[in-house]
Amino acid sequence: MKKLSLSIVIGALLAIGAFGQGVPAPPTTTLKVGDMAPEFSLPDTTGKTVKLSDYRGKNNVVLAFYVLAFTGG
Repeated sequence: MKKLSLSIVIGALLAIGAFGQGVPAPPTTTLKVGDMAPEFSLPDTTGKTVKLSDYRGKNNVVLAFYVLAFTGG
């Protein structure tokens, strides 16, 4: 019975440790609601690089992330 209790405690501690390492800390930022977005560039659907500054003052920009989209899985 003593070995079973010890095994349960060790298993619980390992499980807690495993879950604790899987959650990264959120990045720190100085941006606030209403601040201008920082410059960035991303590839479009054709592979061409598009910069945020290309659209600044011309259009509204919506950035949407589709998790695992087009990954085949």
